Amino acid sequence: MRNKAVYLALGVLPDGSCDILGLWIETTEGAKFWMKVFNDLKTRGVEDILIAVTDGLKGMPEALEAVFPATTLQTCIVHLIRNSLGYAGGKDRGALAAALRPIYTAASAEAALTAFEDGPRNQKLPTVAAAWHRAWERVIPFFAFPRPCAGGSTPPAIESVNSRLREILKTRSHFFSDEAASKLIWLALRNITAKWGDPARDWKEAMNQFAILYEERFTVGLA
Repeated sequence: MRNKAVYLALGVLPDGSCDILGLWIETTEGAKFWMKVFNDLKTRGVEDILIAVTDGLKGMPEALEAVFPATTLQTCIVHLIRNSLGYAGGKDRGALAAALRPIYTAASAEAALTAFEDGPRNQKLPTVAAAWHRAWERVIPFFAFPRPCAGGSTPPAIESVNSRLREILKTRSHFFSDEAASKLIWLALRNITAKWGDPARDWKEAMNQFAILYEERFTVGLA
């Protein structure tokens, strides 16, 4: 018996609708695995990815650069915050969360850097400061995005999907094969996505700004 992880790709289309693009079950992650994932997506019709929001998965930047070189890679701020809070004791988490907030709510990348220098780095939190420093080039891209979409976090839809799948998988101690697991997960995903409604409330505002930022790469998906 081996433990394996389930990886999901959720896409937000130019019209604001969401779709599950695929799932993959694997024991380890790395550049070769992610290369397979991205080539799989391309084979099945994904022509372009404007922004990829991930939680710092090993080997993904290299694979993404190889298959979709024009994509902006954005670290998920929510995951980075959660990981950072894991370095703090229970009584210190509130103070750490308060120190991090000025970074990701800053009005610009420059202001975020100042907040970082005044916050985790200045407060002598070496593990937290190092984590943000390593991810910094992938922390700041979202400051250029439309404000309704800024925040650098995975869409609420994927967080909801992950939570629901965890509940479902808890009822099964193991699967006899990857195929059996995939069938159950796909059935669950079908039921989950059937309840998805309209795009986010501010999507039209964001859509117009994305059209300016990405021009034809974005508008071609609206044709």
